[in-house]
Amino acid sequence: MNAVVRNPAIALANEWQRDFPLRPQPFLKIAASAGMTTAEVLEFMQSLSDQGVLARIGATVRPNTAGASTLAAMAVPRQCLDEVAELVSEYQAVNHNYEREHDINLWF
Repeated sequence: MNAVVRNPAIALANEWQRDFPLRPQPFLKIAASAGMTTAEVLEFMQSLSDQGVLARIGATVRPNTAGASTLAAMAVPRQCLDEVAELVSEYQAVNHNYEREHDINLWF
């Protein structure tokens, strides 16, 4: 019988695909569970991203679960704000958008 060798990079990424810790320092929890430092986890995730193994790290909302009214936002370079706002407004589900003075500046 051949033993299956688990790739630690893939194992770490797969373990947190669901139930990513929503807390101020999520990578601290991930690091503790993996017996690593936060810096090691971040370096590991960056290397996975650089290799094309990870496309992104962030929340995903399943369709029809956010409710009838949802507030969303994006960080948009100021020089692209009008263009992006127009694109966002083209979606039927978006009834308005507006600029805020913040890094996350387009709310809809």
